[in-house]
Amino acid sequence: MTQSILITGCSSGIGYYCAAELNKLGYNVIASCRHLRDVERLNNQGIKCIQLDLSCSESIDRGLKQALVFADGHLDMLFNNAAYGQPGALEDLPTEALRAQFETNFFGWHQLTRAVIPLMLQQGHGKIIQNSSVLGLVAMKYRGAYNASKFALEGYTDTLRLELANTPIKVALIEPGPIESNFRHNAKQKFEQYIDINHSRHQQPYQQTLGRLGAANPNNKFTLGPEAVFKQLLAIIHSKQPKARYYVTQPTHIFGFLRRILPTKWLDKLLIKSN
Repeated sequence: MTQSILITGCSSGIGYYCAAELNKLGYNVIASCRHLRDVERLNNQGIKCIQLDLSCSESIDRGLKQALVFADGHLDMLFNNAAYGQPGALEDLPTEALRAQFETNFFGWHQLTRAVIPLMLQQGHGKIIQNSSVLGLVAMKYRGAYNASKFALEGYTDTLRLELANTPIKVALIEPGPIESNFRHNAKQKFEQYIDINHSRHQQPYQQTLGRLGAANPNNKFTLGPEAVFKQLLAIIHSKQPKARYYVTQPTHIFGFLRRILPTKWLDKLLIKSN
């Protein structure tokens, strides 16, 4: 039987690439996007796609119901991927911005994950794959909302793995560093929506943030294409016993290692200098 996989956040970047490549390989891919125009675009490309907005509980329920129709009632894998980054110093972020970040990056993932677990238990197999970030391992300035959502996801997924250890459901994390996508463009929109630069003590670094987010190309030699994430996703799909964590990009390997060996004070000195 052809394996089915539901992937969230497929309008561009990692989600789109993984959905398209798995579709080429013959998997029963059900992609999801927040906007109807993207759903129609993917369907026109021959990729089954549903509308699913992780910040809306009703949309999650409707989307999963439709996905199960496309998957003939069984779902082999769930790849939670949809997320965005809310830039800004924590002292400048209104609580509503933090709530919005968690609705998409965490609470929506929980609702969807919680809904597929009974199905996977009933069918006797399943994999839940979470796309986290190097910023779920270490924190960086002006990324507090995103850091917090990914740190929460790391703890959530570790707990889920323990609670499902005696079941046929496997749980794994992918932890990318910088990947080519629309992430910076979306982050810039969120920054401009919530941050009042003129009344912040962080005006100078904010100008640098806007320059970085608005650049046509990422100014980071460590940035990889989405195929780097796809490689690890494929490794999880093919593995009978997936590892707990799959690092992607050199920064994740470096900071994952430094977090284990350095005292907090030393690690902070490095992270304070990071952009």
